[in-house]
Amino acid sequence: MADDGSKEGATWPMPKFQFELDLGNKFKGVEFQEVSGLDSGSQPIKYKHGNGPTTGPEKMPGIAKNGNVTLKRGVFTNSNDFWKWVDKIKMNTKERSTIFIKLLDEKGKTTMKWQLENAWPSKISGIKSKSSGNVISVEELEIVHEGLIVTKG
Repeated sequence: MADDGSKEGATWPMPKFQFELDLGNKFKGVEFQEVSGLDSGSQPIKYKHGNGPTTGPEKMPGIAKNGNVTLKRGVFTNSNDFWKWVDKIKMNTKERSTIFIKLLDEKGKTTMKWQLENAWPSKISGIKSKSSGNVISVEELEIVHEGLIVTKG
């Protein structure tokens, strides 16, 4: 009989239900349906070690690379706070924040958390829909950051 995950200690991958953005007292509890770009890595550096003819280059970790994070959500009536935030950054106002992106389970409880260090919005995209379509309007927010820390809920 197959394991249905009902036993204590059973491990199953987390389903993707919804994400919540937390920027402290500015934006708290804003929910998103899609998040992408939660990745981090480093540029490899080739280093020639030794001076023998058979010694090849050794690869070492170099400068850290962090991808931009894109959040998508449905557009709500009278909800232009993100547009105001992006406009403020366009005016060369330095406003970097620590941002938390939380993966919520089916009960709305945080199961995993990504912390973005020195983050700021670099782009916001309005709706991309046709008047003849019957889908919801979606806006995208792109966030640049300088570090990613992943923790449990």
